Amino acid sequence: QVQLVESGGKLVQTGDSLRLSCVASARTSSRYSMAWFRQAPGKERDFVAGISPGGISSVYADSVKGRFTITRDNAKNTLTLQMNSLKPEDSAVYYCAMDSNSPFTRVVPNSQEAYNTWGQGTQVTVSS
Repeated sequence: QVQLVESGGKLVQTGDSLRLSCVASARTSSRYSMAWFRQAPGKERDFVAGISPGGISSVYADSVKGRFTITRDNAKNTLTLQMNSLKPEDSAVYYCAMDSNSPFTRVVPNSQEAYNTWGQGTQVTVSS
């Protein structure tokens, strides 16, 4: 069972940038799509961004398009989310997820039901 560990969350100011990282415990993670989700208090967990196994394709939620960038380094088993121009509404617990149901897929799913491996989350708070 692959484990995912997120890091990088902290308190920042509006307009700041922040970089989140997710390290997988096994190189097999390179076979699968990976994604970032976030959940604010009292709200559902929402898709933020996802990336294909080889890193060729990526998809973003409309709310973060143009501000966030998802990348992966399969040699280091690492998934990254670069977040720029942060807003208070970006405050949430951010989760890394992996879809091990569909190896080498070209389609990056954006529903949490497609992802079956999750990290513990990292808190991002953006103050106004």
